[in-house]
Amino acid sequence: MSAMIKPAPLLLVDDDPAVRTALKFALEIDGYVVETYADAESLAARRDMPLGGCMVVDYQLPGMNGLDLVETLRRRAVSLPALLITTNPTRQVRRRAKEAGVNIVEKPLLSSSLSDAVARLLAGS
Repeated sequence: MSAMIKPAPLLLVDDDPAVRTALKFALEIDGYVVETYADAESLAARRDMPLGGCMVVDYQLPGMNGLDLVETLRRRAVSLPALLITTNPTRQVRRRAKEAGVNIVEKPLLSSSLSDAVARLLAGS
């Protein structure tokens, strides 16, 4: 009997419970395994980070913002690819995201824009 291989999770960080629930639902419909976090510190505290998958992180979070979270995890050698979701990113946010290798998906997340961005990220393009 072969062991079931669990798909690598998509780690979703958004402080708005309604947005978090809606995004989790939509991404699960597209076949992703989604783990949710209400703030950056909760994900940063996780010690057993998955080797595959990716992160979808809101920029505006209480406490540590989404880019600070990605940078904190990178310093811990967590190399999961990441997408930043935000509304009207400033030039500074765009620059920091580019330097961190993080793509931005702007809100509102219309149609399949987030799912398409996740698929591109996981495909390595």
